[in-house]
Amino acid sequence: MSGEIEMERRDVVILGGGLVGMSLALALAELGITSHVLDAADPEAQMAAGFDGRASAISTASWNLFTNIGIADRLEKYGCPIDAIAVSDQLKPGELHFRPEPGEGSLGRMFANRQLRIALFEAAKERTEIAFHPKSRIVARERGEFGVAAIREDGARFEGSLLVAAEGRRSPTREEAGLTVAKWDYRHRALICGLTHEKPHGNVAWEIFYPAGPFALLPMLDDDQGRHRTALVWTVAEKEADAWLKLGERAFVAEAQKRMGGVLGEIALDGQRTSFPLGFHHAPTIIAERLALVGDAAHGIHPIAGQGLNLGLRDAAALAEVLGDGMRLGLEPGDAQLLKRYQDWRALDDFSVALATDGLTWIFGVPGKTASLVRRAGMSAIEKFAPLKTFFMDEARGVSGALPALLQD
Repeated sequence: MSGEIEMERRDVVILGGGLVGMSLALALAELGITSHVLDAADPEAQMAAGFDGRASAISTASWNLFTNIGIADRLEKYGCPIDAIAVSDQLKPGELHFRPEPGEGSLGRMFANRQLRIALFEAAKERTEIAFHPKSRIVARERGEFGVAAIREDGARFEGSLLVAAEGRRSPTREEAGLTVAKWDYRHRALICGLTHEKPHGNVAWEIFYPAGPFALLPMLDDDQGRHRTALVWTVAEKEADAWLKLGERAFVAEAQKRMGGVLGEIALDGQRTSFPLGFHHAPTIIAERLALVGDAAHGIHPIAGQGLNLGLRDAAALAEVLGDGMRLGLEPGDAQLLKRYQDWRALDDFSVALATDGLTWIFGVPGKTASLVRRAGMSAIEKFAPLKTFFMDEARGVSGALPALLQD
């Protein structure tokens, strides 16, 4: 390509500098592995107040990762512990409560995505192993016997041994590589907004299931005025989403209050309402020649269990460990054996979580009194069987299965 500008060659070229891509870069840096991180977005805009009202539940394992890559101290004061999870079918009798025993720690922490981004960007600036290139639109990708390259629209050429696609659900790198995905559209949207409320939430996350979709209340820290705060993720039919977004604030608050049965007392909107479409996709194969997929490029799941980001962070930790182990043995990051190990390690976990999440979505979406009775009977049985509750709590914490070292305490 004429007019190309050669940049310093690094071990890995990461396309996508979001939460998963930047976590991967920091995980690699901890192991002495260098990277170019290219992202189309402007980080200043992403870190601005009001950019995005989304919040994420960070599991225990993901928090261990943040500790091990050096961002936990930056985040600690912004996280609200999730001390319990309450699951309800339309607020009818038979609720299921997950609450760890004293001394077992929380089930996770809630963070505004904006705070996660700030911590990651600030940490990346301090690492010489990471070369971050924001506002970079990639026009060509190359993968061959001797390495990879990403070419930016200004002709800059970023070379390495391995290309990592961390660009999200519509990953152009995945599409170009011909990696197929199984996918379907739920024909629903998630409405997202912040709430302030009269009663303290007690660090309890609520997942209330209605035939139209789940209604999740996620505890956030009180604001600087002492107001109690919660993040709302409300699933509505795609065809009704615009009407819900345009509904007057008073009417919207009244409808939300009706669905939460007074658990938080009087509520008020805190910030703007936004929405995003809900779909499922899963790439059975997440590697190709000198290419690995991580995060939403590999799998996209319903937010019903709050595991999407945590799943992507498990990808990042596993890939970092595989590459670190291989390079200590003298292998290069793009080595086919290493990528095969990454594929084998992640395949079952990615698929199991995706399948379980999708199954929950369908089970709780079946209308009718009989279906509701069956669901509540099942929830009551789990409530009374401690080993099964422990299993579900371990899954929520992300501490089951063979964990990469970066996800361990």
